[in-house]
Amino acid sequence: MNIDMLAGLENMVILDRMNRLEKEDPLLPFALDEWLCARTGEGGPAICHLWRQPQSFVMGLRDSRLPGAPDAARWLESKGYQVAVRNSGGAAVPLDPGVVNVSLILPKPSVDSFHFHSDFEKMYALIATAVAGTGWAVDKGEIEGAYCPGDFDLSINGLKFCGIAQRRQTKAFVIQAFVIVEGSGQARTRLVRQFYDRAAAGADPANFPLVTDDSTASLAEIIDLGIGAAEAFAEEIKGIIRERQTEAGMQAAAATLRMPSEAELTETIAMLRNRYGITR
Repeated sequence: MNIDMLAGLENMVILDRMNRLEKEDPLLPFALDEWLCARTGEGGPAICHLWRQPQSFVMGLRDSRLPGAPDAARWLESKGYQVAVRNSGGAAVPLDPGVVNVSLILPKPSVDSFHFHSDFEKMYALIATAVAGTGWAVDKGEIEGAYCPGDFDLSINGLKFCGIAQRRQTKAFVIQAFVIVEGSGQARTRLVRQFYDRAAAGADPANFPLVTDDSTASLAEIIDLGIGAAEAFAEEIKGIIRERQTEAGMQAAAATLRMPSEAELTETIAMLRNRYGITR
């Protein structure tokens, strides 16, 4: 891991929504990322958005186009899950309070910047540094059988605990990571596999991941993190950023930071749902 990948956090604002666990629209955090990304592209500060979500199931765009996606969504809702389709890349993920989501919202160095690899490396460096104090090293590379698979699956001892996706706008971008900190990795993989059993019936196997129980685990299952592991992990992330913040950077960030009004956020949620929603 190249620690230089953590450079550029001097004016990064921490937006901590870890304890916003009331049942709300599952698209709200994605809409907030979308809206703040546009502001960052207009000269606003870089932002680290930390958030958790009550029991929800978030599909990728490709998942929402599977032939059985509407029926699978109704099945999930009957089990108490809120269902949405996100606008960032990747495939289906279940979210709950044991999953810590980290969004890094950053300006592009130039409009024609396409350094996808280095953007993912920055998130990898942040998460690996947060875990380093446990004495465990974090590997990257696709884990066979994991849900939401990708080249930047993060794992320990061959078990995936984190996936990374991105959303790029003209002048800024968002790197989103879901970090499975607490709870059962196998229970989550079983849920995702049951989703695909319904959503992908009759579909080309190339269009969805084949999920297996032995691919995924929470950090707490791999490492003894003690009580309050999700909150402790978020504190590690915040500590890494705070170590790099400068007084001048924070003053500049405060002068340019603006949060959306309720109306602006509602409008962004509606836009995402209309653009990426499931046809039922």
